[in-house]
Amino acid sequence: MKHKYLSNVVTLSYANENCVGCGRCTEVCPHGVFVMDEGKARIVDKDSCMECGACALNCPANAIEVDAGVGCAAAIIMGWFTGKEPICGCGGGDCC
Repeated sequence: MKHKYLSNVVTLSYANENCVGCGRCTEVCPHGVFVMDEGKARIVDKDSCMECGACALNCPANAIEVDAGVGCAAAIIMGWFTGKEPICGCGGGDCC
């Protein structure tokens, strides 16, 4: 099951022109945000991004940027580590 977070709020950005086609982003992304298409990475589901930063950290061409550790994504990750319900501070009860 793919996780969905909030629509159109992810800080993920991708510069196709910088992509060297290594595919590392597809290997490290836990939610399948990227696929390889004609030798380049392509974002297929931006709203599934949890902003963990693995894609950006593993991109040798610096084609990917994401503000890891912000908002609801960070709260969900911390919830996994602590075993507690995520609290992201956005004010909505169903935010995370």
